Amino acid sequence: MRRIKIIFTLATLLMAGQVNAQTDKETTERIIKAQHFVFNATSAMPMANQEVNDILSRFPGGGAGMIQLTGSQYQLIVTKDSVEAYLPYFGRAYTATMDPNESGTKFTSKKFEYKANKKKRGSWSVVLNFEDAKDTQRMILSVSEGGYATLNVNNNNRQPISFNGYLSEVKEKVK
Repeated sequence: MRRIKIIFTLATLLMAGQVNAQTDKETTERIIKAQHFVFNATSAMPMANQEVNDILSRFPGGGAGMIQLTGSQYQLIVTKDSVEAYLPYFGRAYTATMDPNESGTKFTSKKFEYKANKKKRGSWSVVLNFEDAKDTQRMILSVSEGGYATLNVNNNNRQPISFNGYLSEVKEKVK
């Protein structure tokens, strides 16, 4: 019984932290229109296939479905002049990378197309097409009016992957 209380308390604290992370309706609209936001990934959902599920099922919380990401290091930073991606990858790659530092989706793009469309009930669809990213060709971000989002990543040499998370404002770097 004591374990259940501890687990319940920890789960409540984790959920409370995520509730504070969401933006309000006006902030969400402003940062998307200004093309100046950060997508913070909290979970990953690789494309389901039997081999991937067999591998992931060996890890705690793995298997078919969602992989919880810890920390705040997995982000997509969008500004008017660049897009910076630092996201993990789980799934099948059709070509292997020789450098382990290049695993995942890590790049900075200066040549990209940004399209944001407002949908029903205040949600948004943001499409990013890249010309200078080595492997990633397109990202589609579906955002609720409260700032929660799903990011779909389509690669040239890998199976697609999706991320759940939330939007926040870009924090200016201190010089």
